[in-house]
Amino acid sequence: MTYALPPLNALRAFEAAARHLSFKLAAHELHVTPAAVGQQVKALEARLGVQLFERLHKQLVLTAAGQAYLPGVSEGFRHIADATSQLQPTGAVLLQLGVHASFDLRRLDLAAFRSTHAEIGLRVLQPAGLHELVEGKVDLLIARGLGHHPGYRCDRVGEGSSLGDWLISPEGTADCPEIVSFRAWLRARAAANASASCRPRLVGGVG
Repeated sequence: MTYALPPLNALRAFEAAARHLSFKLAAHELHVTPAAVGQQVKALEARLGVQLFERLHKQLVLTAAGQAYLPGVSEGFRHIADATSQLQPTGAVLLQLGVHASFDLRRLDLAAFRSTHAEIGLRVLQPAGLHELVEGKVDLLIARGLGHHPGYRCDRVGEGSSLGDWLISPEGTADCPEIVSFRAWLRARAAANASASCRPRLVGGVG
C-alpha cells in the first residue's frame, strides 16, 4: 500500500505552530526561522488544498480544518515514537548523547556510568549540536551557552564567567527514566568535581 503523505518537515512545522499558535515559538522549538515555518505551513496548505490557520493581526488561529487535522498529526508522531521505542532490545534502553566539540568527556566518567547502569546503552556523538537534537539523531545534548529554548528542558552544567555548558532535552522526553538517570549522574559528577577541584556543579532546570 502506498501512503499519500505530505513532507515530514511541513507536518512538523504545522504541528509545532498549532501547539504554540505561533510561528515564532514554533521556530524556536524547531531551530529555524519564523519565515521558514510560515513557508512550510503555506506549502502544506497548498498541497492539501485547505487553509489550516487564520493569520490575524499578531495572532494565529486554527481554522476548523486545522483543528480537525491536528489530533491525527500529533497522534501520528506519537505512534512513530512508540514504534521506534519498540525496536530497542529487551532489557536495554539506548540513550544517544550529543556533546559539543570542546567538551572534555573525561568529566563524565562514562565507563563508570555504563558499569552502574547496565540497563542503559549509552552512545556518544561528538561533535553534536542543536541540529542533531532537533533531527532526532541524539536524545539529549550537552551544548555551549544555550540556556533557554521553548519546548526544551535546560540544566546548567557548571558556572563562571564563560557562557557555560547546558544539558538540553526535549520537554516531552525529559522525564524518561534513562534521561533522569543520566541527569542525576551528571549532577553527582559535577558535585564531585566541585568538591575535589572547586569545579561548579549542575544547577536547577530551566524551561
